[in-house]
Amino acid sequence: MKLFLILGAINAFLTVALGAFGAHALEGKIPQKYIETWQTGVQYQMFHALGLFVVAFVMDKLPQTSLVTWAGWLMFVGILLFSGSLYVLSLTQVKVLGAITPLGGVSFIVAWILLMVAVFKYL
Repeated sequence: MKLFLILGAINAFLTVALGAFGAHALEGKIPQKYIETWQTGVQYQMFHALGLFVVAFVMDKLPQTSLVTWAGWLMFVGILLFSGSLYVLSLTQVKVLGAITPLGGVSFIVAWILLMVAVFKYL
């Protein structure tokens, strides 16, 4: 539980910092299309930082299941793959990096499914 609270807090902090960086430091330096791509990465990182808090709180209620732990790790991996690939894509504009993004999306989807299953099954 503590680990996912910490990971959630770190990612929420990074989201604010990266959002500000994108809005101020990147403006006028990269095309608008990539500013929007950057913002998508920021939004999904914040959604899933909050998801990590949800995982931590559900773990407190359901300590006996590994489904929630897997959900947390998949959310974290999803942040790295989805948001991370969008950040690198925005900065480098190397389009092939966009091929990594869907892997992060799949991680997010599976994480939410595991969380739903755990709640339905054990709560």
